Amino acid sequence: MNICVFCSAYSLDERYTAPAAEFARLLGEGGHTLVWGGSDAGLMGLLADHVKAAGGKLVGVLVELLAHKGYQGADELVMTRDLAERKAQLLMRADAVVVLVGGLGTLDEVTEVLELKKHALHDKPVVVLDTAGFYDGLRTQLERMDAEGFLPRPLGELITFATEPAEVFTHLGTGI
Repeated sequence: MNICVFCSAYSLDERYTAPAAEFARLLGEGGHTLVWGGSDAGLMGLLADHVKAAGGKLVGVLVELLAHKGYQGADELVMTRDLAERKAQLLMRADAVVVLVGGLGTLDEVTEVLELKKHALHDKPVVVLDTAGFYDGLRTQLERMDAEGFLPRPLGELITFATEPAEVFTHLGTGI
């Protein structure tokens, strides 16, 4: 399975990096391909290192302005002109989307993927690994949108949340 992962390009505390490393190990050992932002920086680089070490493949989709941060060990590295093209390429190359901790870029990516799914422009599973309650606020907001009629599809059809790395693969239907 080609699994697109949205996550931070910053170096983070171990409470975030340890679950991400475990997720990456499981992804690689499962024979899956990581499709990600292509960076060697921060959590992105850590994720790629652990997937590769566990035997998984790496497909990076990097935007030109960040070419200097490209992950050198990728099996494939695709260069895009801008962030919009990058997001389209990431989704096109993925069978599923997983969201790890991240900042504004990650939030932008996940909301765009949900908006596209809401309109039936894709039906790929979207799973959030909610490490240390990082996405509690997002979950609360989405649940409110669902309860108050702002979503044309039930929330459970758009996104699921996991608290442990292995649980992500259960939601994806791949087991570990």
